[in-house]
Amino acid sequence: MASFAWNSHRHLELYFGVPCYGAVLHTVNIRYGKQEIVHTINHAEDKVIFCDKDLLPIIEEVAHQLPKVKAYVVLDEALPETALSPVFCYEDLLDSVDPFFRFEEIDENAPATMCYTSATTGLPKGVVYSHRSIYLHSSILCHADVTAISEYDNILPIVPMFHVNAWGIPYAAIATGAKLVLPGTHPKAEDFLKLIDSEDITFAAGAVTVGIDMLNILEQQSYDLSSLRLLMLGGQATPKTVIEKYFYKHGVQVAQGYGATETSPLVTFLHFKRDQRGLSDDEKIHIRSRQGIVVPGIEMKVVDELGEPIPWDDNHMGEILLRGPWVATQYYNDERSKDSFVDGWWKSGDIASVNEQGMIRIVDRSKDVIKSGGEWISSVLLENELMAHPAVSEACVVAVSHEKWMERPLAYVVLKKEQSDPISKEELVEWLKQKFPKWWLPDHFIILDEIPKNANGKFNKRLLREMAHSMLKGN
Repeated sequence: MASFAWNSHRHLELYFGVPCYGAVLHTVNIRYGKQEIVHTINHAEDKVIFCDKDLLPIIEEVAHQLPKVKAYVVLDEALPETALSPVFCYEDLLDSVDPFFRFEEIDENAPATMCYTSATTGLPKGVVYSHRSIYLHSSILCHADVTAISEYDNILPIVPMFHVNAWGIPYAAIATGAKLVLPGTHPKAEDFLKLIDSEDITFAAGAVTVGIDMLNILEQQSYDLSSLRLLMLGGQATPKTVIEKYFYKHGVQVAQGYGATETSPLVTFLHFKRDQRGLSDDEKIHIRSRQGIVVPGIEMKVVDELGEPIPWDDNHMGEILLRGPWVATQYYNDERSKDSFVDGWWKSGDIASVNEQGMIRIVDRSKDVIKSGGEWISSVLLENELMAHPAVSEACVVAVSHEKWMERPLAYVVLKKEQSDPISKEELVEWLKQKFPKWWLPDHFIILDEIPKNANGKFNKRLLREMAHSMLKGN
C-alpha cells in the first residue's frame, strides 16, 4: 500500500495502521518526477494508493501507467471529484470499521514499511524496514546520548513523512507519549518558525537547506525559539556558520547525525562527552560541525580504496561502511545490491575522516569528491566556507572536466536577498584562500537565484554538473 501525502494526522495513522494490518506501507516521495513516481509504485507492486486531496492531479496523470493499483483512497473527510476509479473516502472507510477490531499478531521480522532512495544516480532503489528494525531504531532515538526524545517533548518533524519514516521521529514520539506537531500541506520555512513559536516546540528535525531558509527569515523577522532544546539538521553536512548563527543569534543548539535511506536513517549522532563539557562555546561549536559518533547497536568502519581501515587521526579519509539491526542488507528486488552490500556491510559511498575520539567528519560523497591532479578536493568543505561569507546564502561545488588536471571545482553561489552589490570572483577566491591551498580554489563561480534541490531537499549536484558542462561547452 502506498501513501502519497504530507505530514498530517491521517498519514500518521497510516504509519501504524497499514503495518499492523499486515501490509507494507510504501511512502512515495511526492517530490519525485513522474518517471520516478511511476517506477517506485510499480516496482513496489502497490495495490492501493492513499493520497492527499491536493495531490490527486499528480496521481490522476500517471494512473494509466499503474496497472497493479486496484484502488485509491483520498485522505479527506469527503470525496472530491476525481477521475480515479475505484476511489474511496478515507473517513468513510474508518466509519465503516468495527470499533472493537483487533489486529492479529505479526512476526517482528515481517516487512512493515519501505522507502526509495533519492535517485542521485539512476532510478530510485527500494529499502524495506521490518517491524523489528523500526522498533529498535525508534528506541535509539530515545537514548539520552542521541536525540533524547521523551514524554516531555513537543516535537516538530520538519523532515517529510515520505522520507525514511520521517527519520523515525513519529514512531519515537508516539512510543514515549510526546506531543507531535504536524505541519500539514505545503509547509514553508516560515510556517515551521511559527509552529516552534506557538507550540513551544522542544525538538525539531529537518534538512540543512530548510534550516538555512529559516535562518534567512530570522534575519528579517523575529520568532521566539527559546523553547527549542535541540534543532537537528541533516541530509548533508551542516555548515559551521549555520551552527554559529543559530547559537549566537538565537540561542538554539544545532546537532548533527549521519544516516541514509539504507540505515533507517540514524547511525551516528553528535553529543558531548563528559571531558568536553567544560569547553568554551566556540570549541563546542567546532565539535558540533562534525556528524558525531556511532550510536549503540551499529558497527562502523571507514576504509581506504584497498578496503583497509584508515587511521583515526582526522587526516586520512575513507568510505564509511555500516551494518546493524536497522541497516539494510539489500535493495528490494534490485541487482544493484551486489555493488552496495558486501558481507553484511552497506557501502555508503560517503567519504569521511575520523578523529581520535571516534567522531566522524563527512568530507564528501565518493561521486562528488573532486579528483584534481591525483589529489582529492572536498566539495563539502569548500561549500561550508563559501556559506560562511557574509554575502552568501547558499553554495554548491561540483567537479568539471579539465584537460590537464582531469577535474577542477566549479562553485554555484546564491547571494543573500539583502546583498544589493555584485560580488566578484576575486573576492570569493580571497575569502577561500584563508582556509585552503591555491589548488583547491574553484576556477569558476556562477551566481544563481536559487540552487536546485533533489527530491529529498539536498543540492541537486547531478543537475548542476550537467548545467556546468553546458555552460563551459558553450564558452
